[in-house]
Amino acid sequence: MRAVAGLPGPQALLLGLTGAGALFSLIDTPYPALAPLQNLPTLFIVAMLWLALRRWPMPTSAIMCIAAFMALHTIGGRYIYSYVPYEQWLGALGLPSIDHAFGLGRNSWDRLVHFSFGALWAWPIACWLARHRGLSPALATYIAVEFVLAGSALYEIFEWQLTVVTAGPDADAYNGQQGDVWDPQKDMAIAGLGALTTAVWLRLRAISSY
Repeated sequence: MRAVAGLPGPQALLLGLTGAGALFSLIDTPYPALAPLQNLPTLFIVAMLWLALRRWPMPTSAIMCIAAFMALHTIGGRYIYSYVPYEQWLGALGLPSIDHAFGLGRNSWDRLVHFSFGALWAWPIACWLARHRGLSPALATYIAVEFVLAGSALYEIFEWQLTVVTAGPDADAYNGQQGDVWDPQKDMAIAGLGALTTAVWLRLRAISSY
């Protein structure tokens, strides 16, 4: 596939699909007042990634991880996370209920996305640090885990402030708290678990192609 605007073709396609997905997710969204707050920032992230990748090339596997995370986030954003109908989707496919199997008492799409943030961003971050900052694979992986933890904390603070300012009476639904006062702490812990899972996998495989 040919290069597009300075990026390898597959990477340009992944970023293009990510941006398009964010836009299409807003068509007939059940929550038109809140969904744009979730998914319009994705367009900014895609634009920044496009510019960054032109300066700091990365393997397509890293971009695939980021695109996969953004796809999960886009689905969550369309339904403001608290109302992603994954149980109905599973039922339509004839698959068993995840909530019933694991005894979940809440919509857990946000938990999946927080875990995915850690699991799917740790590798791209470690790869960038090793390739473009000359860090050893072990140190790059460690810093990637720390970055995920810090990023999760900053996101929770940002989400709190954005919710207070913009979400009004729908604040609890918008931020996905669903009545759980420990939701931010659990989200950060799950993101950290995702990053640690990837870190262990990277070290066990002793990946040297950072």
